[in-house]
Amino acid sequence: MRIHVVKPGESIYTIAQQYRVSPQKIISDNELSNPNQLVIGQTIVILEGTRRHTVEPGETLYSIARDYRIPVEELIKANPEITNPSMIYAGQNIIIPPMTMSFGTIEVNGYAFPNINMEVLRKTLPYLTYLSIFSYQVKPDGSLTSIEDTPLISAARAAGAAPIMVITNIKEGGSFDSDLAHTILNDTEVQNKLIDNVTKTLKAKGYRGLDIDFEYIYADDREKYNDFLRKIVSVLRPLGYTIATAVAPKISADQPGVLYQGHDYPVHGALVDHVIIMTYEWGFTYGPPMAVAPLNQVRRVINYAVTAIPRQKILMGIPNYGYDWTLPYEKGTAARALSNPGAVELAYEVGANIQYDPIAQSPFFRYYKSGRQHEVWFEDARSILAKLKLVNEYKLGGVSYWTIGRYFPQNWLVLNSVYNIKKV
Repeated sequence: MRIHVVKPGESIYTIAQQYRVSPQKIISDNELSNPNQLVIGQTIVILEGTRRHTVEPGETLYSIARDYRIPVEELIKANPEITNPSMIYAGQNIIIPPMTMSFGTIEVNGYAFPNINMEVLRKTLPYLTYLSIFSYQVKPDGSLTSIEDTPLISAARAAGAAPIMVITNIKEGGSFDSDLAHTILNDTEVQNKLIDNVTKTLKAKGYRGLDIDFEYIYADDREKYNDFLRKIVSVLRPLGYTIATAVAPKISADQPGVLYQGHDYPVHGALVDHVIIMTYEWGFTYGPPMAVAPLNQVRRVINYAVTAIPRQKILMGIPNYGYDWTLPYEKGTAARALSNPGAVELAYEVGANIQYDPIAQSPFFRYYKSGRQHEVWFEDARSILAKLKLVNEYKLGGVSYWTIGRYFPQNWLVLNSVYNIKKV
């Protein structure tokens, strides 16, 4: 697998010539709907596969290796019958191996809303270990809202992905609610009712496990949340269910702020099977323009996380979206969310060149519309590979995508090229 960055004057045909693969394969692999509309700075994933080369007069093993952009050592390794690299001859067939990069096996979680396009879900499920269906909202009395999750559960099981039930402290008609969490965490009877309802739903729907995504927990409720986790784990683990929690991206144990203070990394790490760290939203809807998941900031979170949570339990969050901000940024104004392929299409429409920030390890571009400048940050094959390399560097258990609703072919090409995906 290689990642090619489009240069001025290049086309799919000339790129295919460089890597000696067919243009149609590149178009098909990357699912390019408009292959004639390339953008300078756009990434193209090249899956070369194993090829055969017939030696031409005057060619050497070294010139062939150069032409195919692979180390000569790899060429020799793929052709053990060549005992003397300087003694090849015209007409000889040589195997050209693909450029490989293997990091081993990881677990992959993907969040999906019940209204996800089922074709997108079908195409994505082969790359998932877990499908976390978002979400059952907890009510103040310990009951749960209902969602239409049966089609997603059935599809996940048919594709060998484990369906995971998600519960949240999202207030009906609103967002994550600190007071709702406070009510649940400070009433034993409500907790017992909630755990009973969760257990019944897990059994009735055929879920494989539970993801507890309680956010914006008051600092004073931190120990209460820990106790709740101990209680629900003690009920579900003997029944064979896997248990995960989703936590804020902390860089220290005592990081201030209501988003962070209620999440106790060491306790979560000791109790549950997976801790999903939400390493995204540095760039967010109502914030100033910046990368959604800048690698330097993600690294700071993982640096702390591995001191508090067993590495194999950590699933590092990866965003599957970008934002388009109108400049100058004014506090309280909203950026427009867009898909990663949609960002590239927008760059083409407005005639922008895509740039790449070496510190954030993220692509971006700027353009003008109706007299206003815009700034767009998103993910591409380079930024995805950078994040996956970080997972390998820290030997984490895997990754978790928020969300899989917008299909991003290059992400799955890169992921599948560098990791084996565990199925349970």
